[in-house]
Amino acid sequence: MQPDTVEKRLDSIVGLSRQGKRINGLFRLLGCPLLWEQAYEQIAPNKGALTPGTDPENTLDGFSLERLERVRTAVMDGSYRFSPARRQYIPKPNGKKRPLGIPTADDKLVQAAVKILLEHVYEPVFAEQSHGFRKGRSCHTALTEIRRTWHGIKWLIEVDIVGYYDNIDHEILLGLLRKRIDDERLIRLIGRMLKAGYLEDWVFHRTFSGAPQGGVISPILANIYLHELDEFMGEMKARFDKGAGRKRSAHYLECSKQIQIRRRKIERRRVWGEEKEIPILLEEIREWERRRQEMPSVDPFDPDFRRLRYCRYADDFVIGIIGSKEEARRIMVEVQEFLGHHLKLLVSEEKSGISKADEGATFLGYGLKTYGDGRTKRMVAGNRAVTKRIPDDRMQLHVPVDRLVRFAERQRLGNIHINRGEARCELINNSDIAILTGYNALMRGLAEYYKLGTLWKQEIGRLYHIWWWSLMKTLSRKHKCSVAKTVARLRTEDRLGLWYEGRTQRRFMPMFRLADIKIDRTPPYVDRQITTLRHFAGRNDIVDQLRARSCQACKMEDIPLEVHHARKMSDMQGTTLWTQVKAARTRKRVVLCHDCHVAHHAGRLQARLSHMVQA
Repeated sequence: MQPDTVEKRLDSIVGLSRQGKRINGLFRLLGCPLLWEQAYEQIAPNKGALTPGTDPENTLDGFSLERLERVRTAVMDGSYRFSPARRQYIPKPNGKKRPLGIPTADDKLVQAAVKILLEHVYEPVFAEQSHGFRKGRSCHTALTEIRRTWHGIKWLIEVDIVGYYDNIDHEILLGLLRKRIDDERLIRLIGRMLKAGYLEDWVFHRTFSGAPQGGVISPILANIYLHELDEFMGEMKARFDKGAGRKRSAHYLECSKQIQIRRRKIERRRVWGEEKEIPILLEEIREWERRRQEMPSVDPFDPDFRRLRYCRYADDFVIGIIGSKEEARRIMVEVQEFLGHHLKLLVSEEKSGISKADEGATFLGYGLKTYGDGRTKRMVAGNRAVTKRIPDDRMQLHVPVDRLVRFAERQRLGNIHINRGEARCELINNSDIAILTGYNALMRGLAEYYKLGTLWKQEIGRLYHIWWWSLMKTLSRKHKCSVAKTVARLRTEDRLGLWYEGRTQRRFMPMFRLADIKIDRTPPYVDRQITTLRHFAGRNDIVDQLRARSCQACKMEDIPLEVHHARKMSDMQGTTLWTQVKAARTRKRVVLCHDCHVAHHAGRLQARLSHMVQA
């Protein structure tokens, strides 16, 4: 199938999926080499490209067109067998461990190819409230949606799914895939992926449920599984929402009535020429306006006005309710029953619950809370300039103190409760510029994530104070001097920082400040593709070089080539400068012949090239 035909077919899938039609011919489309080349380009730049699965030799290092064709052919003729994933555990902030399943490189390639097809089928129909593991969406887009649209919320419902990725039912998932995919061969292939099992301490375990975290295809399968919840919540919202707006409160109507009475009296006095009482009436009007601004203009508990809000990021989701607590309880029970009966997922009783919106709840590391301070603002209503009170139930995002405490403890910066930073003595053997760079990265990363908060600078300021003292004490311990001398040494005209010798000139590394964070009000805030990369980076640059059959080291032509994946750019020593530049542009990858590849791993590439020149 020609590349143009493949692209047209993929584009047509999007339209058919939006129409609700079942898609067929996907397994046949999977046989197109262009799809596999795109799959390789997606997984090759990842940090885990050289992470081995159960087979230490099966990584993306040494990738070639012959290897791609061998895997593609095995998948198409049904002889491909998935290897069990390597089980590894990573620590969680609460002290527990999260299991990861690391597949082999060939399995990653197959998963990436299938993932491309699934994205074309499901991305057009995924709900707007789903933000996890989708292009152009992130934690920040989910939080921005909440901050902009969740005003007036009275109750927040938190639902925590126990071990979501480990408890995905395979039969239910495959049944959900059949609702939109009319291709049993592709579904059987996905079923074999899910049932490949895993190795832990070199003991094989079969998998009867779950999609291992760490797999390339697991995020989209997890979204497909919970897409049923998104549709259920959409139907529930349509049933629950009621009324076009809240009715005016009795207090507001009474004050407005008294103001209107006095305005009519003023008009009559002016007609009759009795203007002595007008100043008294104007003073009464101002008094009634002041009383009217003491309370919200609408009834916050209007029984004829209800709204349901819902937002999900992967398996974390939160529900907002404008209504009574009894209605919130009923909705939570319905959600629990749906998850249990239809998706066979268990809800944690300890971590789930209902809380008042003005007391707050936690979502994606932020504290969600409605708040108001009784402020007013001037606006035009109809033909009259009026002063209205800002509602007391505006949704705000805050930085939880416990998150900052755990961050300070985990990074060994000090203790926030006693407001004291501590030196990190294990860093004193590093250079000053390395210490400053590491500290800057720590604080900037945290601040960039929490910059959506309403009062984020004030709330993070406590941690920044600890961070500042930790940095100063570390540098002071390294140079065996006081903090005052360290500050004096770092001080320049307007800020603290270090001068260091760059490759071509002397450079300045400033110490990070919270004022350096730029607030971009145009979402998304994360996962935005850089324009220059979009215009100038070739889609299949490495694949084109493999097709050219010319080694970038020895320049020999018409020979089989392999892709060398460098763990770091220092591994490229011994090659030409232009080869290193191209490797940096292609994420530490360079195309070599087999002999040059073997010599490079053995540290003999430069000797091989010199020998070839002499010969």
